Amino acid sequence: MPIKKDASVDILLAKGFITKEQVATAKEDMKKTGLSLEKSLEKLGYITEKDIISTVAESMRIPYIDLQDYLIDQEVIRLIPEDLAKKHKVVPLFKIEDTLTVAMVNPRDIVALDDIRIRTKIPAIEPVLSTPKAIELAIDQYYGVSGGIGDIIKITDKMKVPIISAEDLQSTETIAKVAEEAPIIKLVNLIMMQAIKDKASDIHIEPEENLVRIRFRIDGILHETSTLPKNLQSVIASRIKILSKMDIAEMRKPQDGRIPLKMENKSFDIRVSSFPTIYGENIVLRILDKTSVILGLPDLGFSSSDLKEFDKIIRYPYGIILVTGPTGSGKTTTLYSALSTINSMEKNIITVEDPVEYELPLIRQTQVNPKAGLTFATGLRSILRQDPDIVMVGEIRDKETADIAIQASLTGHLVFSTLHTNDSASALTRLIDMGVEPFLISSSVIGILAQRLVRVICKDCKEKYTPGAEVIKDFGLKENTSFYRGKGCETCKSTGYQGRIAIFEFLRMTEDIKKMVVAKVSADEIKRKAAKEGMRTLRADGLDKARRGITTIEEIIRVTEEM
Repeated sequence: MPIKKDASVDILLAKGFITKEQVATAKEDMKKTGLSLEKSLEKLGYITEKDIISTVAESMRIPYIDLQDYLIDQEVIRLIPEDLAKKHKVVPLFKIEDTLTVAMVNPRDIVALDDIRIRTKIPAIEPVLSTPKAIELAIDQYYGVSGGIGDIIKITDKMKVPIISAEDLQSTETIAKVAEEAPIIKLVNLIMMQAIKDKASDIHIEPEENLVRIRFRIDGILHETSTLPKNLQSVIASRIKILSKMDIAEMRKPQDGRIPLKMENKSFDIRVSSFPTIYGENIVLRILDKTSVILGLPDLGFSSSDLKEFDKIIRYPYGIILVTGPTGSGKTTTLYSALSTINSMEKNIITVEDPVEYELPLIRQTQVNPKAGLTFATGLRSILRQDPDIVMVGEIRDKETADIAIQASLTGHLVFSTLHTNDSASALTRLIDMGVEPFLISSSVIGILAQRLVRVICKDCKEKYTPGAEVIKDFGLKENTSFYRGKGCETCKSTGYQGRIAIFEFLRMTEDIKKMVVAKVSADEIKRKAAKEGMRTLRADGLDKARRGITTIEEIIRVTEEM
């Protein structure tokens, strides 16, 4: 290292990693073993190698990277040959334009940096610091096993991994060892990397009788990406459990965990869920891009009139604003966009969520923890003692949470929350079904936004066409009305779609709607009244977007067929 490791002890002391008494003990150990002070501290268990290296990195003013949480694209790995990587103990991480960022044991090794620059013909090499052990493991993992999923499966065939059932717990130790071998690590990394590249929101690892199916949810639709041999099921599950700090010995109960990951210059939070089935553990990984930019309200897909009205009510001093729709309809994104729009130094905004998907500046965010007694209801009750101006409750699931939210709104707080209902009007009757008094609902709720996500037509293969007579009749359109669709191309992987946008239905709580709530009229009657007062339904908003060539008429039918 360019600086003496002993010099880092002062920094470790200052940061509270170690005490003066521990340093004294380590110095006595040095006399017996001949180790350096840092190595003695590490040997005695007072600090870890990671503590030392991160402290050295801070002293050198060079970033420290934990390679254990990092995914590296195979195309980037190919930029530095294996012999060069081993010679200088370096691993390429990502390339942006003419700059290649590399992890090194010694980031100030000028000879190594020049050698890498000459061999790769990349003008700028940006070094970061990592531990020798992490560098060695990464070189073994990424260079020791090359190729795609098919190539790795051929290697695993030679490993003779047995098929393990949930009852065969004696083999857990063997499976854990296999799960830590380079081919299995590479296989799991490739699956996650490909999902991130394809902009998937979820990875499904589904065991069947004779194989394991891998599916990605892209733009709301599941697509099969590959199938794996049945004998890899247990080792893949174990590898994911190791990464997400779940119990690898428990195969008969559902478990939850999370994996923090970095790929290129982005941070991801992978939420893991395992569920026992008759053919083994089904595993779903939800991918959250923590570095993605929160969209502004105009970018979500609002019509000009709905945007104006919604932007108006989110600036009210008090009341409840509800966003409704099924799971995966973009409710959280809309709420985050609304909070970001009204966020300021003058306002105290607090949230209680399940889970916290994105971190927002200036906003205090809390994740529910039922095991510790922190539910939406208890969290909301405590939040009200934190002098908030605006509160967001992830979801109203029961009468207790609804009652506290209503009382909060009636005592001068603006409350945002979600409900799982098909349309905006049904949210009002759902609250009544929970046991909330109708007069309290009419006094507190100021607006309800229902939404769905529809796929956007791929711009590279967009074409004009006329839908069938049945569709024309269903929507009450004129004959020969033209719409747009995607033919399917390489850009959209032959789906005809790329990306998603929301369609909305915004119900304003007018005096007449409030009276209908108190009178306990049906959701259908409330919806008809709201439509007469100017509310555009989800289907109408979708039809408008289809006419404008943003989405297809088939997408609108798909997401609104139950309405």
